[in-house]
This record gives sequence, C-alpha cells and structure tokens, in this order.
Amino acid sequence: MPEGHTVHRLARTFDSIFAGEAVAISSPQGRFAAGAALINGLTLARSEAFGKQMFLGFGSGDSQPDEELLWLRVHLGLYGSWTFAGDDSVRVAHAIGAPRKRIGERETVLAADQITDDSAHAPASPLRSVDGGEWEAPEPRGQVRVRILSEHAVADLTGPTACEVIDFPAARAAALKLGPDPIREDADPMRFIERVRKTRSAVGGLLMNQEVIAGVGNIYRAEVLFRHNVDPYAPGNSVPAETLRAMWDDLVELMRDGVRIGAIVTTQPEDRDKGMDPVALAANRAVTRQNTDGTPGAVPRDESFYVYHRAGQPCRLCGTPIALAEMQARKLYWCPSCQR
Repeated sequence: MPEGHTVHRLARTFDSIFAGEAVAISSPQGRFAAGAALINGLTLARSEAFGKQMFLGFGSGDSQPDEELLWLRVHLGLYGSWTFAGDDSVRVAHAIGAPRKRIGERETVLAADQITDDSAHAPASPLRSVDGGEWEAPEPRGQVRVRILSEHAVADLTGPTACEVIDFPAARAAALKLGPDPIREDADPMRFIERVRKTRSAVGGLLMNQEVIAGVGNIYRAEVLFRHNVDPYAPGNSVPAETLRAMWDDLVELMRDGVRIGAIVTTQPEDRDKGMDPVALAANRAVTRQNTDGTPGAVPRDESFYVYHRAGQPCRLCGTPIALAEMQARKLYWCPSCQR
C-alpha cells in the first residue's frame, strides 16, 4: 500500500497538472457514473492529502471557499493506482500507486513541479500530439473507475479501496477521523503521543493505525522503531513520551524527505555498507522498488533501510540477524538485539 509521502506527491501532481482548470470527469467502468456526474465540468480548486487519503475539491472556480466545494475522496488501498498521460506541456511519472505486479512496497511518482535537471531520468508522458495536431487522450485501459480529462492531460483511477464525492462536512469528518499526519504543517504531535500512551496495545501495531498517526505504513513503521531502539511489541503506555516525541520528529523529517525525493531512505550514510551479507541477501528475495532506482547518485534500494525487507540479514549496527514476524496480518521486521 502506498505510504503517506506518495499520496502527498500525488496531490501535488494533481495540483500542478489540473489546478484551476475545468475538467471532464467520467467513469468509463460505469461504477462511479453517478459520482462523476456531480463534478463533471467543474474546476479543480484544491488538492489535499491526509495520511493515505487524497481529497480533490471541485467548484465553479478556483477561488471558492472549501465549504462550497464538492470533494472527491480517494483511498488507493493495496491495489489502487492513478495513470497519467498528456501532451508535450505535461511531464509526470506515468503511474502512481500500486504496481500491477505486487513486489514489496513501491511508489513511482515524480511530481511535475519537482522535476529538475538532476531528475531528468523521470519518464516523460508516453503520448504526443497526433499528426502534428491537437493532443488526443488515449482510450481507457482496464477497469477505469474515474477519468479526469483536461485540454492537456488525463488521469485514470483504477482499483481504489474508496472513491466517493462528498460535501465539505463529510470531507472534514473523514479527515478528523485520522490521526495527525507528520507531513502536514497543521499536525499536532500531542494527539499521537496521547493516543499511544493511553493503551497497552503493541506500539508496532499502533503505528499502523491510521486513527493514531496518519500516513505511516509498513516501511516507516519498521524503520522508525529501529532508529529509536523500540521493541515493536512494547505496550504503548510503556514507551516514554519523550521517545514518542523523538519518533514523531524523526517521521516528520523522513516522510517529508520522501515527498521531496520520491523514495524512502532511512539509513545514515555511514551505515549503508554495513550488514551486507551476500549469502543472506541472495536468500532474501524480497525487493522494494523505489522511484529513484537507477538514478545516478541515489541511494541503492539495498542500502536504503535498516530492517525492512532484510529478514535474516545482519543488523547494520550490531550484526544480529533481522527478525521477521506477522503483526496484525502485516510483516514486521526488527532487530531483536537493538530493539529490546
């Protein structure tokens, strides 16, 4: 499932491509025809991310207050994906969300407003004008739930867990159900600390609870627990408030870096060449694809994490084999020596 930094990059992509434009919205699949009709022809005025959910606000113009907009709420879940294409004025990663063939946890977006000379490797739109004339959008491929079409670009949504058009009170209520999001400037870390401290539930499970903290997924959960030497099975109320605050501050930095570079990197430079056992690495076939794979100067995927997808490999700090278990039906990685 895409983690919060991916959804924030996705919201920025929509803002850079469609903001201020009246768009045609349809449901080629047919399952969202009624919802599409409510916002078809309206202008995209706002693009917001809260944790793993995105809210697109549509109205009669781009200066309407939020209270007057209709909101498209999308949660990609495990299998959802947005696919983009456009003319020569649009440069954006082709797909954002779950890959068609699931290999680890992946995000493949490079937001259009963040492409620089150093990121020129990013895939440009595969479409160009037809016979030198106006650009034509491709036919929908697969079960497209929602299509958003402007004069210069198209975005197709497939396989989301949630997709609905709601008014502002409902959008606000959905956002308020979520815990604080470390990427957002308006997040209150005390809400996270207080929620964890009042329960005996395992802190490793609480970090995956979107009502406790929004946007953290399996990678950030495993890595921030390791970086702060916290046992994932420790009861929440046993973790000191100052440790939780340090974890929050760390997630703010790590997840905002994820938005900036389009990849999750949690290792310190001096630790990246440690714990690289070729035999254990060959035995562990789990792969985490990153948007920066193959980019000159980017941190290689095998050096990006301390514990995630490193089961059986030596801990980069102490040499103990990284452990693997299941917690709430998700794989959990940790170092039994460092995190106790």
